[in-house]
Amino acid sequence: MKRKVIAVIGVVVVVLGTYLFTESIERNAPKENKTQNIKQLVHDYSVGNIKNQSASITSRQLIVTDSDENQLTYDLPDENFFVSIAPYVEKTHPCSVHSLTGCRGEMANEEFSVYIEDVDGNVLLDQTLISQSNGFVDLWLPRDRAYRITIAHDGKTAESEFSTFENDNTCITNIQLTENKSA
Repeated sequence: MKRKVIAVIGVVVVVLGTYLFTESIERNAPKENKTQNIKQLVHDYSVGNIKNQSASITSRQLIVTDSDENQLTYDLPDENFFVSIAPYVEKTHPCSVHSLTGCRGEMANEEFSVYIEDVDGNVLLDQTLISQSNGFVDLWLPRDRAYRITIAHDGKTAESEFSTFENDNTCITNIQLTENKSA
């Protein structure tokens, strides 16, 4: 009986040791720079669900920096381009690479009528959107196209153009709303 107990204890020790060793290797291995849902991760940074890190987004990558200045990058989808738009009336800031955790627009939590079509006249978006608490409206659009956008809010409108090609801006802060002109 004593031998069986010792044998069982030996097996448990070996199994537990193997498990702990494997866990240690996995914990210390380089982190995989992928996520199940990159769009959700971008959204979580944008709305402030993730604290104590900064995040910016280029045309191809989400770049996350922790409090120790360590960076982790995530590749964006090949078919979708992220763009964040902050319409304004009086104040804006120049920006090309959007800081999900730092950029602030003038018009937070406001309702906008947003119409986007590509240069061939195909409508991609025609709906009412509410800007986030940072004053931006985040969009995922097809890559490698040029677009026309019309934004309306409280009797003011703006029209502009932008594109989603490699190295295009992910932060659009130059869309100034002005009073509608009467016919």
